[in-house]
Amino acid sequence: MKITDPRHYDVIVAPVVTEKATVASEHNKVVFKVASKATKPQIKEAVEKLFDVKVKSVNTLVRKGKTKVFRGNFGSQSDVKRAIVTLEEGHRIDVTTGL
Repeated sequence: MKITDPRHYDVIVAPVVTEKATVASEHNKVVFKVASKATKPQIKEAVEKLFDVKVKSVNTLVRKGKTKVFRGNFGSQSDVKRAIVTLEEGHRIDVTTGL
């Protein structure tokens, strides 16, 4: 039984399941929502430990929150940090199964 650090679950919030993320998965890439304070080395370590895969590279981006109107009320979405994780050849993560 492998023991994982509970902090890894704080770094990776959720997988992103969109059309664009599905197309990226064909090129050995997986997209995750991550904590806004998470660094690339932390994300790399968390993915390697939680999913037992080898990470080639990590690219991050911050999608700025949008202002939306719903039933006449203004609201704003929060900023979301995403990580595009490129895996080494031969490694796979199936995000539909969950942890």
